[in-house]
Amino acid sequence: MTGTLGGALEARGIPAGQDRLTSEVEGGIDKEDGVLVIRTVHVRYHLRMEAGKEDRARRAHEIHHPYCPVYRTLVGCVEFSTELVIEIVS
Repeated sequence: MTGTLGGALEARGIPAGQDRLTSEVEGGIDKEDGVLVIRTVHVRYHLRMEAGKEDRARRAHEIHHPYCPVYRTLVGCVEFSTELVIEIVS
């Protein structure tokens, strides 16, 4: 998912390489018939960017999910949530 968001940011003129875009992922796991099952995935993106294109970054975040192969594969089985934390750098 991070790569997909990175591509969407780059397409909007927002650099996402060189550790500008990172992510943390948390999963919610249950046990079903003695087997561990992933129920939820939460991705927290951290974007270091220059001021002025925050609206573009938020829009990329809002629309990137359906373009991600992982999301498209698991969306019916796993509940996804994401958040974008923007840090303005000079």
